[in-house]
Amino acid sequence: MFDLVSFIPRAIAQSIPLLYGSTGEIITEKSGNLNLGIPGVMYVGGICGVIGSFLYEQSFDDPTQMNAALGILIPLLCCLLGSLLMGLLYSFLTVTLRANQNVTGLAMTTFGVGFGNFFGGSLIKLAGSDVPSISLSTTSGLFRTTLSFAGSLGDFGSMFLSFGFLAYVAIVIALVSSHVLTMTRIGLQLRAVGEDPATADAAGIDITRYKFMATCIGCMIAGLGGLYYVMDYANGVWSNDAFGDRGWLAIALVIFTIWRPNVSIFASILFGGLYILYLFIPTGTDLAVKELYKMLPYVVTIVVLVITSMRNKRENQPPESLGLPYFREDR
Repeated sequence: MFDLVSFIPRAIAQSIPLLYGSTGEIITEKSGNLNLGIPGVMYVGGICGVIGSFLYEQSFDDPTQMNAALGILIPLLCCLLGSLLMGLLYSFLTVTLRANQNVTGLAMTTFGVGFGNFFGGSLIKLAGSDVPSISLSTTSGLFRTTLSFAGSLGDFGSMFLSFGFLAYVAIVIALVSSHVLTMTRIGLQLRAVGEDPATADAAGIDITRYKFMATCIGCMIAGLGGLYYVMDYANGVWSNDAFGDRGWLAIALVIFTIWRPNVSIFASILFGGLYILYLFIPTGTDLAVKELYKMLPYVVTIVVLVITSMRNKRENQPPESLGLPYFREDR
């Protein structure tokens, strides 16, 4: 029997990093910047949070005595700072120096993974761990604290209210981002920058400021996905190369949701469910069938890309100037 009560919470937990990554990338792409470095940004966000929490935990003989507020704020701020620096680096290279956005994004993904593995390996050696990982269980417990009344609501509480605060923050950020992009003057100007920067520039909109702002905010949001994965989903355990391909799935979600953060909430749960579906479908000893089920997220991604490319409606298309550098002298 398919256990829906167990499946839905795990699908939602799997979807949160995807939601953070896709929301951050949508904001970035609305400004005309195509940031393929999101996987690296999420990796850097995760390891920066781990570094902050590791140093704070190590300052106590008994980690359970540390201040709960600081135990959350330190890794959170470290994550946001690391992600912000990645956003500034990408913006400087692509906006100021007008480097190729595709190459820069791929280079930042490689850099982010290498950065995370280097410092992750260093922390593992400092901790003297017998296994190639470190565990920040005390900090993880703070991030995984659930609503006190969730247990009294039966299956509904266990399916939808049994998550740490970062899961609900992801949904709030997606909804707020959707509102800002569609209902505010800032969102209108940001979309104008992504669609036609020359016209926006002629109207007095600061193109550079908007591109920097959108890219940096997008990277900070995506970095929270890396922090959530380590502190909540992985129970505070850091292992090198453990993120898998979640960053790339988040980028695919941007196209799947037609650049709408509010739609990403449901789309990320769908992808999260597909990601773990093989664990809930009985296959017996036939490992080949299980491997086929593991392919589902990628098959769906390909199908979505094909269907999206066939859509002719203007509102379903990416920003007109996505991936293109802006030269004011060409106006």
